[in-house]
Amino acid sequence: MRKWLTALLAAAMLLTAAPPLRAAGPDIAAPSAILMDAATGTVLYEKNASERLRPASVTKVMTLLLVMEALDTGRIGWDDTVIASEAACAKGGSQVYLELGEEMSMDEMLKSVVVSSANDCATALAEHVAGSESAFVGMMNRRAQELGLLDTNFVNCTGLDDAPEAAEHLTTAHDIAVISRELLKHDRIRDYTTIWMDTVRGGKFGLSNTNKLVRFYQGTTGLKTGYTSAAGHCLAASAKRDGIELIAVVLHCASSADRFSSAKALLDYGFANYALVSAEMPEPLQPVPVTLGQKAAVQPELQQAAPILIEKGLQAAVTRTVTLAERVEAPVAAGQQLGTLTISANGETLAEIPIIAPEAVERLTWWELTCRLLRRLCMTMPEE
Repeated sequence: MRKWLTALLAAAMLLTAAPPLRAAGPDIAAPSAILMDAATGTVLYEKNASERLRPASVTKVMTLLLVMEALDTGRIGWDDTVIASEAACAKGGSQVYLELGEEMSMDEMLKSVVVSSANDCATALAEHVAGSESAFVGMMNRRAQELGLLDTNFVNCTGLDDAPEAAEHLTTAHDIAVISRELLKHDRIRDYTTIWMDTVRGGKFGLSNTNKLVRFYQGTTGLKTGYTSAAGHCLAASAKRDGIELIAVVLHCASSADRFSSAKALLDYGFANYALVSAEMPEPLQPVPVTLGQKAAVQPELQQAAPILIEKGLQAAVTRTVTLAERVEAPVAAGQQLGTLTISANGETLAEIPIIAPEAVERLTWWELTCRLLRRLCMTMPEE
């Protein structure tokens, strides 16, 4: 009996000392899925996320990214009028039924693509940016390469399976999440991705968002649905709560209900199990003296003060430790590292944030140094 009690007590002590376990991932119907933190790109959950699949209209996440980047750089303008070509009008699937030569504002074109997944408007925008859809597709693939997305290949700007080469129109849940993260860096896209219902053409044509999470899931910020018989039901969904924005991508679902329930389960899992921790200093930093500098000291600061995403179970155990140089020698470059803020929990390092000099401090010249020494000598000489 005594041995049994001793073993039981030992087991209890081990359980008490054990670190909190990572929460089990959600049980979802989607065959390919990923959950990513939008701020840091941290992957919180994945399931066959590197499997190459057809994305259907989720393709338009990349189309929209290139349009937003072209707007930001001034290649095209928010005041532009987009003219419908014969190729744009010929697109099937979801559309607003553009007529040849019809003119539509940039605002209404974007609204039609985001809210109603209009293939005709997506093609018109692609032509407006690049001159032709084929040239735009080249831009899409180059941008994918720039983002390091080696498993992605686009053959059109819509995701339609309307040509034999569409069999090579492939990407992954992971790659779509990365593209979605880039798109969300353009705050203005949320003006469109959060619309539930709206109109174009002076109120004559109604739009209803294909992403039902916009209406039924708290904090939804976007992004894009997709469906073809070959691709199945797809979704890139994003939502923000308590300062955390998450991206959930599901591909090749058997039904629309599966894609929404899977995305919702992923987002629920993320919000339930992760939290943001401030990266602020535990106390104000003291200036670091500069030897032989034109300034006596430099005031250090964090290289970046963005919050850190951690598991909620670690919140109470978070500690912050500052390591800072006692002194540096000039010249000091702007951005030069002076120390490190280490954020830890239960002995595990969660983040190491450089502490830097926000401005340069030049070294004293020989003449300045000589003058300074002479002034000190004069101050210390006794008066007669």
